[in-house]
Amino acid sequence: MIYDLFIIGGGINGCGIARDASGRGLKVFLAEQGDLASGTSSASTKLIHGGLRYLEHYEFRLVREALIEREVLLKAAPHIIWPLRFVLPHHKGLRPWPVLRLGLFLYDHLGGRKILPGTRSVNLKTDVTGKPLKDEYTRGYEYSDCWVEDARLVVLNARDAEARGAVIHTRTKCVSARRVDGVWELTLEGPSGEEKVRAKAVVNSAGPWVSQVLGAVVGRNDPDRIRMVKGSHLVVDKLYDHDRCYIFQNADGRICFAIPYEKDFTLIGTTDEDHKGDPGKPHISDAETDYMLRAVSEYFKKPVTRANVRWAYSGIRPLYDDGASKAQEATRDYVLKLDHPEGGAPLLSVFGGKITTFRKLAESALEKIEPFFPGMGKPWTATAPLPGGDFGYDEVEQRVAALTRKYPFIEASNLRRLFRAYGTDVERMLEGVTTPAGLGRSFGPLSEREIDWLRRKEWAVTADDILWRRSKLGLHMSADDQEALRRYMAHAEEAPERRQAGG
Repeated sequence: MIYDLFIIGGGINGCGIARDASGRGLKVFLAEQGDLASGTSSASTKLIHGGLRYLEHYEFRLVREALIEREVLLKAAPHIIWPLRFVLPHHKGLRPWPVLRLGLFLYDHLGGRKILPGTRSVNLKTDVTGKPLKDEYTRGYEYSDCWVEDARLVVLNARDAEARGAVIHTRTKCVSARRVDGVWELTLEGPSGEEKVRAKAVVNSAGPWVSQVLGAVVGRNDPDRIRMVKGSHLVVDKLYDHDRCYIFQNADGRICFAIPYEKDFTLIGTTDEDHKGDPGKPHISDAETDYMLRAVSEYFKKPVTRANVRWAYSGIRPLYDDGASKAQEATRDYVLKLDHPEGGAPLLSVFGGKITTFRKLAESALEKIEPFFPGMGKPWTATAPLPGGDFGYDEVEQRVAALTRKYPFIEASNLRRLFRAYGTDVERMLEGVTTPAGLGRSFGPLSEREIDWLRRKEWAVTADDILWRRSKLGLHMSADDQEALRRYMAHAEEAPERRQAGG
């Protein structure tokens, strides 16, 4: 069999392209060397946002596209995406008040906003959002963006791609790709050993490994280069009780977010630091930790210290190397490079991109390869819900209330978590469950029924796939429950009925 499209990389861009292409009738094979979203796509700030600070770099096209996508994605996946309000305190000596007002006016109007509320002025002396802040901050602005469960967004795109015919193989590395007789011949190494696949076109969406794929896998001597920029985040004890987020201006011109996270915590980020070496092993540095703690402590009355830190994570932004002098100035826009020698099979390489614009990136990628597939269908994803997202963005509370009535033996807070993770698929997951015993063994908030779903439907193989990507339950579960889950998953991996990658 010859596939139409072979995709290298199971991050948000690869899975987004796989979904779009499968829905247009192309035969798609996607290979991911690790777990889905195991790289950059699970290490974001978890925002669907326009990128307010990108306006300062005159990236108006990128900002406008991202602003439009906020509401498109909110309607497509209202279980894992929801509105947030951000408070921007005014800081004397940094960006002047009129400049902030102009930037937020553009932010409100560039993207044709219809659902999200607009900007409002905030009196921090009287508003609840001013209470955690130092007294010197007396006024600010409040504006809208959205939250996203980033790794789940990737998995949902992969699931939808598979439902439309795509083959998804995780833990499968593409080690060689060569043009032979007008098509690509690819060699894969996965759980079942070596495998050969043929395809008419290849998409290299390997993220931080995109240049390595061009060199070591494809065999090019002069691969396009990326600029690896590390972004790190801290998860600290909850810093305040209200539901708003903060965007703080730093003296170096950058910004830092403080966002309510997983009920009991606050997420702080991010940094911009050039990264050298292995793209698969980024670690937060002491300097980054100190930088973020210092940045938010400039604003909060109570200093945030290392004693407050409960978790940290880092990711690599694989930005196209545009020669920008500072890491924070390198373009966040995506760049698509098509390599099509005379008579040779096409290779499309994806550089950069933001999780917010993955769907538009996928459309642009397919537009690039459309000449090679004249029978390919038209764009369709703008109005199509992702798995579990086939309900109104304003129906979450009534849906959760209905589940609470139907499953009174499941703790209400856990049902809310389940709906926020799986949406309407919760009903499929819990089909036939009428008593607590029907859920199977318990691992803290996790049930055997949910774990089985994650293994069969979502490519989960290890405990970390579940604890830190499909969910963030690693922050909430005891060490004993986590160890029990690791033993359970190790045993399940050996069981003959386990789901094969892509099966």
